[in-house]
Amino acid sequence: MTINYLTSGVCSRQISIEISDDNVIESVKFLGGCNGNTQGISALVKGMDVEEAIERLEGIDCGGRGTSCPDQLANALKQAL
Repeated sequence: MTINYLTSGVCSRQISIEISDDNVIESVKFLGGCNGNTQGISALVKGMDVEEAIERLEGIDCGGRGTSCPDQLANALKQAL
């Protein structure tokens, strides 16, 4: 399954995620945002179970915004479930 999630409250504008039939993250691509950080997040979650990624990323804050690119990724993954 592939989903495209429009982010809110962060520098990135969209997250494209590919998830296998057994709920494993196959790839993550951010549109916009801090290129090095978003590439790092994408590399770290590749091959990870969706629920584990949500547990690890949900609630991370960036500069007092109340959200972050990792938190937005968790929101996108929850929507995919």
